[in-house]
Amino acid sequence: MPTQPPELDPEAHRALGAGLYNRTWDLLAIADRTPAQDDELIDTAHASAWHWRHVGTAANEARGHWLCARVYALLGQGEAAVYHAARAVAIVEAGGEGFEDWDAAAAAEAMARALAVAGDVAGAALWKTRAREALAAVAEDGDREVIEADLESIPG
Repeated sequence: MPTQPPELDPEAHRALGAGLYNRTWDLLAIADRTPAQDDELIDTAHASAWHWRHVGTAANEARGHWLCARVYALLGQGEAAVYHAARAVAIVEAGGEGFEDWDAAAAAEAMARALAVAGDVAGAALWKTRAREALAAVAEDGDREVIEADLESIPG
């Protein structure tokens, strides 16, 4: 019988989730990644989401799917991007603990980006509109500007 992974305390899960999230963003910033770095990008995004799912809130789970959607969209893998964006949207819509006013707009942005990469121009336009509508609820200018810039970077 295969052995199970070791049990980790909540602080270890948090540290690994945060560290892997940051590593994912480091890799996203590399303009000319190698295939091995693309593989690591997928691995770190999923590993971060997995650790946060063990100790985080519903918001952490949605953000983990958002990050996976972003990674897959960047890599041109539309089907996987749409899957993770849809999970992020569903979790945000279900509500729960830890959400901030920008989470709905970010999830809608992820869906717009994923659909654009998947070739669904009409769906991407619809979700861009939903994301812009959700931005009305975002109080902080900085948070709103990040999502607005993300929306402007969506192809199509």
